[in-house]
Amino acid sequence: MTEPFDFTTSVKWFFKGIIALIFFALIGILVCNIWIVYSTEDRNFYSLDKLPSNDIGLVLGTSKAVQGGKANLFYKYRMEAAARLYKEGKVKFLILSGNHDSIFYNEPNDMKKSLMRLGVPENVLILDYAGFRTYDSIIRCKEVFSQRKFTIISQPTHNARALFLANHLGVDAVAFAAQDVQSGYKTYLREYLARPKAILDVYIFERAKYQESAGE
Repeated sequence: MTEPFDFTTSVKWFFKGIIALIFFALIGILVCNIWIVYSTEDRNFYSLDKLPSNDIGLVLGTSKAVQGGKANLFYKYRMEAAARLYKEGKVKFLILSGNHDSIFYNEPNDMKKSLMRLGVPENVLILDYAGFRTYDSIIRCKEVFSQRKFTIISQPTHNARALFLANHLGVDAVAFAAQDVQSGYKTYLREYLARPKAILDVYIFERAKYQESAGE
């Protein structure tokens, strides 16, 4: 004779399973973050004097303004770092890789205008309009722009993920850390969760969203 269904016991096991899944997911996220940070720290440079020179600097895009129209300090400091690297002779050309998914939003063109205002000549600025994600920017720099060695320019936490991707895509990359921004937990949480996604990009998802030509 079959035993009667015990609803209470089943519910308890269900919630135990959910708790176990959450626990192992959190452990996995923590391990991914530790792996990415420590495997890239020797190539993430904070000092301009110690930064190796490269022909190409890859500037990772972000919006120039945040909600409410205020200036985005991540963008401001990133542009200042890129201009500084060019003026100090650490890079000869800058690839500006960002999102251009509508006529109203154009990260590469915004970066171009900002860098020209900072004294960087137009003829050293190369625009990549399909840098929708960090992964896209890295693989397009390698495959579309035929660059196997370059300097990534972004904030330090972002650089760690970009360097991890570059390393596993066969790129000889270093990164220069633009001034960081104390912007609250949301930005850091987003980056914390993006790092496991970077590992999935490397080991599971093989291609970028877009790899067409670099034209607008």
